[in-house]
Amino acid sequence: MKTMQLPAMSTRKPKFSYPGTDAECKNHLEQKFYPDEPNRVWASDTTYIRVGSKWYYLCVIIDLFSRKVIAWKISGKHDVDLTLSTFKLAYDSRGCPENLLFHSDRGCQYTAYAFRKLMDDCNVLQSFSRKGYPFDNAVVESFFKYLKLEEVKRHTYHTLQELHLSVFEYIDGYYNSRRPHGTINNLTPNEKEDEFFEFA
Repeated sequence: MKTMQLPAMSTRKPKFSYPGTDAECKNHLEQKFYPDEPNRVWASDTTYIRVGSKWYYLCVIIDLFSRKVIAWKISGKHDVDLTLSTFKLAYDSRGCPENLLFHSDRGCQYTAYAFRKLMDDCNVLQSFSRKGYPFDNAVVESFFKYLKLEEVKRHTYHTLQELHLSVFEYIDGYYNSRRPHGTINNLTPNEKEDEFFEFA
């Protein structure tokens, strides 16, 4: 990792956390990436981006119906506070939806007691990818791939503000509003949701 200049991802778990066994981390999604309406299935993950000599962590939440990034946050720490704040942003902005399935990997940020308690409080059913199997969260993995290919790798960031502006312009100015997706009939995420609510 040192030779490849990759950041060390924290393996220290929060004080209270679930062990993350197969029995406690069920995969309810099972790669069914096409729900029939918005706010039924959200998927989330975190990636890292370099700014100067420091690494920052970007957490996103995507609505699988429209492939829209409905919330994102950047932090200098890869911890449960990042996932908590990102989920709260998404949950509030989408009107506190009911009957929601939330899918992620088994990282300690998602299995932490504080995060799972928030899921229980919001009556959200958690779903987890199988251990070491990123295909179970392919939509978010694909988003990160294109974010880095189309935006991040074209820049050298010197400040957190530069990174924040770049991510904002990509997600809100391009990905959600102007980038067509083959999986949703070449509509943009915003168009997909507009179409649904127009005929709902």
